[in-house]
Amino acid sequence: MNVALVVTNLAGGGAEAAMLRLAAALGRRGHSVHLILLENRVEYAVPTDVNIVAVNETSASTGVIGKWLNARRLRALFRKLRLGDDCLTISTLPFADEVASRAGLPHLWFRIANTLSEEVRQLSARDAGKGERRRSRYRSLYEGRNLVAVSDGVAQDLRTGLGLERARIVRIYNGFDLQAIRQAAEVPAPALPREPFVLHVGRFMPQKRHDVLLDAYKLAALPHKLVLLAAPCPALQHMIAARQLQERVLLAGFQPNPYPWMRAAELLVLSSDREGMPNVLVEALACGTRVVSTDCPSGPREVRGALARGLVPTGDSQALAKAMRAALLDGWARPGAVDVPQEFTAEAMAAGYEKLAAHD
Repeated sequence: MNVALVVTNLAGGGAEAAMLRLAAALGRRGHSVHLILLENRVEYAVPTDVNIVAVNETSASTGVIGKWLNARRLRALFRKLRLGDDCLTISTLPFADEVASRAGLPHLWFRIANTLSEEVRQLSARDAGKGERRRSRYRSLYEGRNLVAVSDGVAQDLRTGLGLERARIVRIYNGFDLQAIRQAAEVPAPALPREPFVLHVGRFMPQKRHDVLLDAYKLAALPHKLVLLAAPCPALQHMIAARQLQERVLLAGFQPNPYPWMRAAELLVLSSDREGMPNVLVEALACGTRVVSTDCPSGPREVRGALARGLVPTGDSQALAKAMRAALLDGWARPGAVDVPQEFTAEAMAAGYEKLAAHD
């Protein structure tokens, strides 16, 4: 089977990492896979057997004209690679989805990685007109199309929250090569703190709620350092300084291989207001690390297993602090291999995408 995976770039996000894992998983099963980037920006370590092709050597142009130009170049690349009508095409995230849609690519499925109606709701709270334009954009793009939801929560959100009545929606969880994660966790990471630490993995953006995380960490009064795997930026550094946590928080930057950090951490914390299916929760469990998370829409509740007792309401720093203290001071056992459900393996993910060809 010929497969084309379309994404804007590989610049450090969870959706981008998931597409990289999907390319590797389908390649291992004997399929011909092209991972197509709209801009040649790669921050992840790429396996040697993953074939990456870039539409643009520099940044992808945005706006109406930019999307049209990218769609034209994407069509030309498909012709150059001889990806014909037998090719299964998967794109992810709205910008790449719009470009792929304009390009008229064959057997196109959009992989939806977030609860879009929750994004619209939060945007509408700040600017009602902007929120309504975002909702209209998403409905125009996704109604009546083939959609892959990364969790049951995302699938439900597309149907009821966004109101898509004619879309064909299939749920396929993000999959992980658990053995590869555990091997990568053994790679030395010289910058690791020597003292016990709590870990958060995620870029600085509103939905990740670093403010809630920092407040909870201060309330918990733990002896552990807090490590953030996020790129330094003035706004985040100001948040840390405003809470007088400069000496207790290590801003370690983006790590292409976060697994040694996960394995070494005493606890991984997710503080988000919304997610699609947060990869870091499964990855941390695979590394044998305890996890505490907000019960955000969507994903955390579906992981189940060792995560079930570590769920707290969104936006509640006190509840998050209490859960962090319980995990570390009440002696929660570290997860074992059985705490990662079978649905989250790379094999299950690849099999799900193989079935999409039959849907067409």
